[in-house]
Amino acid sequence: MHLKDLNQQLEAHRTEITSWMAAKRSEVSIPIYGSVDVRDAGWKVGVVDANHFPAGFNNVAESQQEELSNLLKDHLQRAHPDVAWVHVYPESHTRNPAYVENIASIQRMIERAGYRCTVGSPELEEFKTLNGTSGPLNLVPTQVDGENRLVVDGQEPDLILLNNDLTDGNIPGIASPNVTPPPHMGWFRRRKSQHYEALRPYVNEVAELLNLDPWHLMPDWFVSEDKCLTEDACKQRLAEEIDDFLGRLKTKYAELGIDRQPSVVMKNDSGTYGLGVMVLTSGDQILNLSNRKANRLRYAKGGASVENYLIQEGIPTALQTEAGEALEPVVYLVDGEAASWFYRINAKKSDMDNLNSPSARFENYADTANPYATEAHGWHALVAELSMLAMGKEAERYAV
Repeated sequence: MHLKDLNQQLEAHRTEITSWMAAKRSEVSIPIYGSVDVRDAGWKVGVVDANHFPAGFNNVAESQQEELSNLLKDHLQRAHPDVAWVHVYPESHTRNPAYVENIASIQRMIERAGYRCTVGSPELEEFKTLNGTSGPLNLVPTQVDGENRLVVDGQEPDLILLNNDLTDGNIPGIASPNVTPPPHMGWFRRRKSQHYEALRPYVNEVAELLNLDPWHLMPDWFVSEDKCLTEDACKQRLAEEIDDFLGRLKTKYAELGIDRQPSVVMKNDSGTYGLGVMVLTSGDQILNLSNRKANRLRYAKGGASVENYLIQEGIPTALQTEAGEALEPVVYLVDGEAASWFYRINAKKSDMDNLNSPSARFENYADTANPYATEAHGWHALVAELSMLAMGKEAERYAV
């Protein structure tokens, strides 16, 4: 079975799915924005990473900026009707022009939507500008006052838009209710596995509407808790867990006639930036890890220690450029809607590898014909929008 061969079935249920999606969005607080990495094996498509504080808006096509701005406006008018001034709180990546351009892109979209928009943080107070790929980004003086409020030029913004994943913990001055996305969705607290727990019921419901096995719309996974990679007994237990999981995948592949060796992707259950990701086809590979590879798995962004590992079914990408380069869709969503795509392309990686590495390049969906992915576009949008529902459900749970 190839999902793109079921496009007619997907479109036949489009009205029903649209109504179902609207009803589900009314039940949760949909995040203002997000991005997801999608893998498409042909016989399976699924979100393999979901970002609540997305970077990468600099890779969005200029032709899609207006739609993104309109969706931002719709969200702000509904969720924050009294807002006139939005202040963006970024990461402190002063030497990363691509990330700076991401913030500049967000600022332009918000201003295009009709709002005042400033950028800054106490960590960046010594800088007046940062250099993006299109030129300098102006920063405004930002401090935390004696009442633990974030103030910009001595005034409190109407709304703080976080573009900081909070790996190091909550930030002083952003505990007030006028912050979005909610700080409790930062990586200091959020877990990737809990996203999949929230996602599964939505996938099950949509699969039932489509008369489709939900297995085809999300990766299988489990969490291996408290696994150190420095002790032999600990590694042995992890290897056994991985082999057991691979055995179940092999059985499923055989049932469906999938002629391929299954694999798993091992990653930090709490983290971002593609750090500490390893593809495995056997538990023995854990037992034979070099110290260098073990250290890459043991530490996350900022040097934080990894406690739990998400062991995720590996979904190979069947999508390639005309030159045979492996690619995966990255979907950007605003107000729950899949509004923009680009493709992460990596000529140095295989169809099973993590493509998020320094050798990756990006290609806009809107700027090229992309014949290698157009046929599956509807499935990518579907799983991406289901992921945003799950993010909304996550946020509710973390708020308790």
